[in-house]
Amino acid sequence: MNADTALETGLPGTMNGPAAGIIIKEMVRRAMAFIAANRMTFEAKEKHVDYKTARDFVTDVDVGAQEIYRRMIAESFPGYGVVAEEEGLSTSCSIPGENIWFTVDPLDGTKAFIRRQSTGIGTMISLVRNNVVIAACVGDVMTREIYYYRPDSDKVHRFSWNDTLHEELSIKPGSIKDEYILLGDDPRGLSPVISEITGRGLMFKSMEVSSGSIGIKMARLWKGEVGAVVIASGMTTPWDWNPIAGISAKLGFAVLMRFQRAWEVSPLRPIKMIVKIPNDIIVIHHSRVDEFIKRFNS
Repeated sequence: MNADTALETGLPGTMNGPAAGIIIKEMVRRAMAFIAANRMTFEAKEKHVDYKTARDFVTDVDVGAQEIYRRMIAESFPGYGVVAEEEGLSTSCSIPGENIWFTVDPLDGTKAFIRRQSTGIGTMISLVRNNVVIAACVGDVMTREIYYYRPDSDKVHRFSWNDTLHEELSIKPGSIKDEYILLGDDPRGLSPVISEITGRGLMFKSMEVSSGSIGIKMARLWKGEVGAVVIASGMTTPWDWNPIAGISAKLGFAVLMRFQRAWEVSPLRPIKMIVKIPNDIIVIHHSRVDEFIKRFNS
């Protein structure tokens, strides 16, 4: 690792990557345990957010899980900024000369949680320094699996919180005609281009539709269960986007977006504020982009 890379992916001060990784994993593990312990006993209420048109909800479990993160970040990473989903939590980095901050999605998939689903419930955190996601962690509450990379590392790991499963993730070669494409929304609301892709048997083997946590949907891509994921146009937040962008980019995924008659390939970069995704996008591994475009144009 050269000096420039270390500056981008490392940490300020005396904290090193492995130590930070242990703490970040422990935050996620504690949040997962808290969410799981309160699955059957929680209070939910509707909340209003300016960037969503559909009804949205918050539970006391969202708030409690966020407090776990807030307290541990304050204790272990003093001066780091935090941008989190609940109660407008947003604090700037106070370390002189630094721009380093966490995003926190304490309960990803709140509606799935309220429905007491057996899947699609997660919790996510990312750490951004100088516009690079240097660490990210996504926890699947129901399977108790964690997807993670730490500062100063090029490896993404999948493991269970009791260490009965531990593997380094990598994307195996293959053709998209043998893969599924995963939709996170009702296919009737997708753009004509995406509807055409999912309706063509020659593009992908088939499609699946999933609800709940965006992090858990993306984990299926990282594990190789599906070959691409569609993210519908609309507003997205740093706490939703940055963890999945960080892990996806680390594994070599990119964004495909259709502009007029051409496909544009873009890297997965972090965001600091709520932004609009103008068109439906496809997250696909860079090794399959050429095949995708060739099949679409054939």
